[in-house]
Amino acid sequence: MALAFSDIPGWDRDDHAAAWAAFCVTADLSGLAPVATDDAKAAFEALFEPVEIAAEGTAHFTGYYEPELQGAREKSARFAYPLYAKPGGIDPYKPWFTRADIVEGDLLAGLELVWLDSPIEAFLAQVQGSVRIRFEDGGSLRLGYDGKNGHPYRSIGKELVARGVAPVEEMTPDRIRQWGHESPGEVQALLNHNPSFVFFRVLDLPEESGPLGATGRPVSAGRSLAVDPDVVALGSPVWIDCPGFGQRLMVAQDIGSAIKGAGRGDIFTGSGPQAGRIAGAINTKGRMIALRRRA
Repeated sequence: MALAFSDIPGWDRDDHAAAWAAFCVTADLSGLAPVATDDAKAAFEALFEPVEIAAEGTAHFTGYYEPELQGAREKSARFAYPLYAKPGGIDPYKPWFTRADIVEGDLLAGLELVWLDSPIEAFLAQVQGSVRIRFEDGGSLRLGYDGKNGHPYRSIGKELVARGVAPVEEMTPDRIRQWGHESPGEVQALLNHNPSFVFFRVLDLPEESGPLGATGRPVSAGRSLAVDPDVVALGSPVWIDCPGFGQRLMVAQDIGSAIKGAGRGDIFTGSGPQAGRIAGAINTKGRMIALRRRA
């Protein structure tokens, strides 16, 4: 349903310059050249028209972030849980081995990129699709998504809810970490509930840059949104009304295996522990309005 900009709650209060900066990273996907403007609000209004794609209470928002973790270049007693590069010979249209197969058969031996000190943190890095690693010598490493094994994603949080560990409203990443600390002998079996397995590649990015999204460009904290590209074109501006996060203009710059359908959005909250806490708290219903190029 077509709308006027005056119909969008909070439109006049947003930081349109920040949204424009994020939009310019992928403006060419909308057929536009990234240009500077003194009036970003007017620029958006001149170039686009708002179209509601999920009415109030029907959009579903979650959050994701780039973890920042301690790690090591070599395996040790402390750092014993690797993240892996993609093996050769994987057909993107055909399932490869499951997570359980990979772990039990040590099928990725020799492809370790870095070692972490927690199997749950290694798993959550796969869920997020990117990670910053800090080494004890002061060095660092950025890793980004480089494909997966072709199996469907299954939530370990939902599995713990089904087991009665905690109600759904309390099942956050921190609650999963707590469960893992209390039940170390059961962790791998829980992780194997999700047959999907993500591979990484080393990224050469500036320290201040966000991780790379599905467009191959950096995503922006609080301004980049993962969407279903069959519903919302990548590079498009998208207005969200997300209780607990806010009303603001985002840009569709990423995708996710669990982000499917009209009104589904995953908000990139940034890097590090605080961003993780913000992302983990987002799981709510709201409203989504796409901005589409004027004819």
